[in-house]
Amino acid sequence: MIHTKAGAPRRTMFVARLRGSGPRDRDRRRLARLRAARAVPRPLPRLERKPFRRALTLGLPTVWGAVAITYKLTCPLAQQDGMGARIVSSAVFFAVGTGLVVHLRRAFLRELRQIREVAGAAQNVLLRPLPPRTEGLAVAAGRLSASRGASVGGDLYEVAATEYGVRVVMGDVRGHGIGALATVAAVLGSFREAAHDEPELPLVMRRLERALARHLRERSRAEHPANGGAAPEAPLAEEFVTVLLLEIGQDGRLSALNCGHPWPFLLSGQARPLTDADPLPPLGPFPLPAELPVLHCGRLLPGESLVLHTDGMEDARDAAGEFFPLQATLTEAARVQPVSPQNLIRVVYAELLRHTGRLPTDDAALLVLRNDRKRVPAQHPDPETPEPEPEPERHARTMS
Repeated sequence: MIHTKAGAPRRTMFVARLRGSGPRDRDRRRLARLRAARAVPRPLPRLERKPFRRALTLGLPTVWGAVAITYKLTCPLAQQDGMGARIVSSAVFFAVGTGLVVHLRRAFLRELRQIREVAGAAQNVLLRPLPPRTEGLAVAAGRLSASRGASVGGDLYEVAATEYGVRVVMGDVRGHGIGALATVAAVLGSFREAAHDEPELPLVMRRLERALARHLRERSRAEHPANGGAAPEAPLAEEFVTVLLLEIGQDGRLSALNCGHPWPFLLSGQARPLTDADPLPPLGPFPLPAELPVLHCGRLLPGESLVLHTDGMEDARDAAGEFFPLQATLTEAARVQPVSPQNLIRVVYAELLRHTGRLPTDDAALLVLRNDRKRVPAQHPDPETPEPEPEPERHARTMS
């Protein structure tokens, strides 16, 4: 054993080489790993495996059929007329037929699974999932399409946190199912831009009206017989979209602009309509009036919730023709405090399906916003306008 200072580095290098931690050994191991990685066959890319899978899907039935024909033509047992030979031949053809059915079933299920994955991804991009919280508001949404197998139909909604406040849109396109997706995409795409660009709700509504008109013009050109388009399911003159725009300020102040859509419900102990004012006509059939009045609907206080819905919820009927009691269902569900938006949606949809006993005939969407802010900022009234004396009940409700 060397105890000199000069021998210590050599001993350290010797031990390092024995353990395989020297720089040269590390380089050799890295080079060996690279060579091994190049030698291992890699899986084929998805684009290269698709032709192989298609060839396999078409080739296996051919092989099964060739086996059956070969057995029938070449096997001596298949040429006999005895009972035993017939039983064996029947068993062979039954096995071949079963193999064909199982193979085709697996191929169809695989294709159906891929189609559903693509359709689900496209629908989620169009009507993307909402964040659970935005600017102090708890948010939850649910949708039920009248078309079996589809998760998106003619209903649309979106929540956007902007510098002007939280802006919400809820709309319903004429018709339902997959056929209404193009109109939903046009309206939603316009709102997602206009909500951040326009300082006032009437300007946002004007943008939605122009986007819908542009979409209908493009559809008219595409469906014209000169372009080889198929006959539309409904005339473009009958196309319309009901739209409700809401703006929730930092102080909870609610502003609304409604074009033919049902008013939302305010959950404050019980469910009641936000207002009973008459809405404007829907977008599409007629141009909007020159003046678009914005309604100021009070405040959304901490702990209170807003429930936006489409007419597919209230128009759902049971076998006896009775409408679904949405307001009573919301009042009953709101008795469990605190109100959870997700639980509220589950309860309402469970009651809706129990009431109808089947899928509804129209798309049904629900959007719940609960104010989770700790307090409402104090208001600063206009100094030129004298402030009225607050009522005791209203004052106590505001302070709470």
